[in-house]
Amino acid sequence: MRILFLTQWFEPEPAFKGADFAAALEARGHEVEVATGLPNYPGGKLYPGYRIRPYQRQAVDGIVTHRLALWPSHNSSAPGRIANYLSFFISTLLFGLVRGGRYDLVYVYHPPVTPSAAAAIFCALHRKPLVVEIQDLWPDSVAASGMAGKSITRVLGALCTFVYRRATMIVPQSDRMLARLRERGVPARKLQRIYNWATYCRRAGAALPERTEDAFLDRFNVVYGGNLGQAQALDGLIDAVALAGEGVPSLHLHLFGNGIERERLAAHAERVAPSRVTLHGPLDRRVMDRVFDRADALAVQLKDDPLYAITIPSKVQHYLACGRPILAGLTGEAAELLRRAGAALVCPPGDAEALAEAIRQLAEMPAAERARMGENGRRFYEAELGFDRAIDETLGVMQEAARRYGVNPRQQAGAG
Repeated sequence: MRILFLTQWFEPEPAFKGADFAAALEARGHEVEVATGLPNYPGGKLYPGYRIRPYQRQAVDGIVTHRLALWPSHNSSAPGRIANYLSFFISTLLFGLVRGGRYDLVYVYHPPVTPSAAAAIFCALHRKPLVVEIQDLWPDSVAASGMAGKSITRVLGALCTFVYRRATMIVPQSDRMLARLRERGVPARKLQRIYNWATYCRRAGAALPERTEDAFLDRFNVVYGGNLGQAQALDGLIDAVALAGEGVPSLHLHLFGNGIERERLAAHAERVAPSRVTLHGPLDRRVMDRVFDRADALAVQLKDDPLYAITIPSKVQHYLACGRPILAGLTGEAAELLRRAGAALVCPPGDAEALAEAIRQLAEMPAAERARMGENGRRFYEAELGFDRAIDETLGVMQEAARRYGVNPRQQAGAG
């Protein structure tokens, strides 16, 4: 099949589903092109070498990539976010109207919902199958972030309903998210849950920056790597480290990444745990994985909201693949997954005292027992959440969507 992979975020941005995904589809005999935005996530500023222009074609790891114009923004400004999403919606719609007929199938990564809405329009006009993958449930996640009032939430809800009706197949990332979509009237025949995989890179020669290496010496190192945003509620993790530090003198928390909460978190750490928290900048993912390899424990946290009980942050799969013990402030399906793996100490989200106790337990645990926890996670990931399994399941969904539109996947595989 000729597949258009539509996603607002793509390399060089820290995109979860990017060039590896497209390359895996090509390796199985399909022709893949990517339509995406100008790289600006997570800082909201264009990456060096890029400028705002209507269109740019390039190759990313050998994948044909169409860069479409957008307004760069990723901060707490609602007008800025609206301009970001709306501009990419317009660019995507124009691109799809002109070129959408060339593809056998369109696969959209959501959030945000706006590219999916554009694809729903041009796929209907070109009579092409549309597969929508849902990572965050809109408008719920937008409302939970505090970025939108009731009127915008209602508009987004109507937009989501439109997309669900037009989509040929929908891929939620958790069973509870699938159940929520069923409650909203999405037919079961359109839905198939596919768990996320990890982008973890096996040890491959990347060394830690000297400054990072020095920061890890003679410490019990708890590491968080990723977006420093509101949903992660990392002030609670900082509070837990401040509490646990009284019994674990060598304890140190490392926060790697960027995001709209970075400055506030730095100020909070300086108030409650000035000698126990270091905020590092973002690192290349291969180097970041070497940081994860060196950690004594990896931390994942989401704020206490019913929305996150149906969400499995991709960090869960990534940490499991790393093979390190996990400290989790989670509830719902993500917590259940970690407990099944036997790789984590799981606490209620927002409970700093419980998380502090978990940190103390891990610090006092023999190193061999921590290693067993990590190995439990790695085995669980490889058995139930691996990349090849997810790609096979994704292709199954695509082939079913194509079949419903009369496309013969076997005839189209590898077509130019």
